[in-house]
Amino acid sequence: MAADGYGHIGDTVAEPLTLSTPAQKQCRVVVVGNEKGGAGKSTVSVHLAIALMRMSLKVGVIDLDVRQRTLTRYLENRMRWMQSTGSKLPMPEIIRVDASSERNLDLAEKEETERFHTSLERLRRVSDIVIVDAPGGDTYLSRIAHMTADTLITPLNDSFVDFDLLGDVNPQTLEVLRPSFYSEMVWNCRKAKARTSRQPIDWIVMRNRVSPLEARNKQKVGEALKNLAKRIGFRLAPGLSERVIYRELFPAGLTLLDLTENGSNVSFTMSHVAARQELRDLVILLRLPELAGAEICF
Repeated sequence: MAADGYGHIGDTVAEPLTLSTPAQKQCRVVVVGNEKGGAGKSTVSVHLAIALMRMSLKVGVIDLDVRQRTLTRYLENRMRWMQSTGSKLPMPEIIRVDASSERNLDLAEKEETERFHTSLERLRRVSDIVIVDAPGGDTYLSRIAHMTADTLITPLNDSFVDFDLLGDVNPQTLEVLRPSFYSEMVWNCRKAKARTSRQPIDWIVMRNRVSPLEARNKQKVGEALKNLAKRIGFRLAPGLSERVIYRELFPAGLTLLDLTENGSNVSFTMSHVAARQELRDLVILLRLPELAGAEICF
């Protein structure tokens, strides 16, 4: 898998899929981001990318996580699996954007801005949707990515530890006291985008890695999120449950939608059926204009 100066993974094995409906003139940018690691951003990114490709959309992805590179490694594993089994699976084009090594802050930000927008425009020319996997931290690359988002998906582990990323609440009444640092960053990005393009950012917060148990803490987190959604303006989405299958699929680069492909040695169970339904629900809730009238085929 050859890489260029920006870390672009070269030609894909999978044949490009054609749209069943007329392509939209403007490529939609979906940013998957928050400022905390371990929330499942890369898992959401790769599953969403493959789901959209299976619905006949052309998808490009940008990996901005300069430390972990989970999304890049996921798709490298997927390429190796296809090569070893001879299978052809949907494979998005991916560009990895590295942080600048410049010590001068102004020069570093200028270089990172050019790298990101060059990569984005490159993918926009060949994609219907571009998915950006943002890093789990407050970086300049993350901020400029958020400002380009048409849709922002924020996966959030179902606990008050992660909730603190978005806002501070009264522990007794669950009343929102004030937005937190990430919410303020998103608000500033929304204002910046409104000034430059007059387009809104549709912000969706996913309750990710949700426990199947109806624990009291789970209910309280849900109530606090509903209060916060009204305060700072995001839509609340059910996310992906805590399932071992997500960790098991990573080494092969497979997703839930690939388990019935030739070469897969993972037994398809009722748990996987339920997980697919969660992915369907997410795709529906995104309300992407590019999917208007399309049938969910997985």
